Amino acid sequence: MSSAINKLDKVLESIDNINFILETKDIKVTQAIEDKLIKPAIRMNIVRIAEQFSKLKDDNEFKILEEFSSNDLKGLSAVRNYIAHDYDSTDDNIIEDVIRYNLPVLKNTIDTIIKDLS
Repeated sequence: MSSAINKLDKVLESIDNINFILETKDIKVTQAIEDKLIKPAIRMNIVRIAEQFSKLKDDNEFKILEEFSSNDLKGLSAVRNYIAHDYDSTDDNIIEDVIRYNLPVLKNTIDTIIKDLS
């Protein structure tokens, strides 16, 4: 289980990285996802988040994964694939939605899971 917690901690770290970028630069999400320097950093953290969930699946951590919406998990995987394989055509509106709506939900769910496991 500690391996699963480690993966969840990495997800939280990536979410914190994105929030740090936005707070440090005092920049709106819409500006950040269009900025030539910030955009790749945000996208890389989203890819990193999706990779950790993929590893949880590979490790058969289904009890943890069922705490998350299957639509959110599928969406993260799809966004990761768009970023990794079709970088230029990734819709910035999708990235904005992930940052605004999906990441806070993921963070809250992970915080609850870690609290319950402690």
